[in-house]
Amino acid sequence: MAQYRNWLMAVTICLPLALTGCSDAAAADKSVAAAVGKRGARSAAPDSDTAWMSEAKDAVNVVNDFWQKNWNAYFTGAYTPPRVAGTYTPGSPGAPACGGEPAPPDNAFYCPAGDFLAWDGKLMRDGYAQGDSWVYLVIAHEWGHAVQNRVLGLKAVAQELQADCLAGATLFGSDNLRFEPGDTEELSAALTGLADATPWTSSQDHGNAEQRISAFNRGGQGGVKACLPV
Repeated sequence: MAQYRNWLMAVTICLPLALTGCSDAAAADKSVAAAVGKRGARSAAPDSDTAWMSEAKDAVNVVNDFWQKNWNAYFTGAYTPPRVAGTYTPGSPGAPACGGEPAPPDNAFYCPAGDFLAWDGKLMRDGYAQGDSWVYLVIAHEWGHAVQNRVLGLKAVAQELQADCLAGATLFGSDNLRFEPGDTEELSAALTGLADATPWTSSQDHGNAEQRISAFNRGGQGGVKACLPV
């Protein structure tokens, strides 16, 4: 079965949550923005794919680079990255299927059966309009599921919150990223908009906003080790 998780965005996000309770200035050595020296100006056209697709390419490189460099510090064996199927249009002939299920709209997912990541272009475009950190968060989270699938016994019961934790460890631990003004606010808004309305109760739940932000921060502050089962 495909492990589809609802990434459908809440378009209007106005909650003033701050990651770790710190300002960008206080956390200037950590970033979830763009690769150093790679960020360009935000596209003037809200429906333009050029800007967010460039960010997605950078995000894939950043996340893969982190795991290539850090895999053997936590896990045995050789690191192999998942295949990146990338952008799809739901219902189109080229949209990837996973476990016999079609790729869903307004979603991003990791497919264990095919060992690949994919995302709806509309989801990324709409999220990027809220802030470019969105793209990095989505890709780092789904890559976290690929990591879970590679290590026997790694996956926690609260697998979605663990993937958030791994995303935080990846983005805050990368030596290719830097904070820019507004990044922490963007991440808080994204995690809040993507959260469940109720607290975590089962393995497929993402958790509410407080739980998702807490999990992401745990990885950001404690690294990969903080995300591993005790």
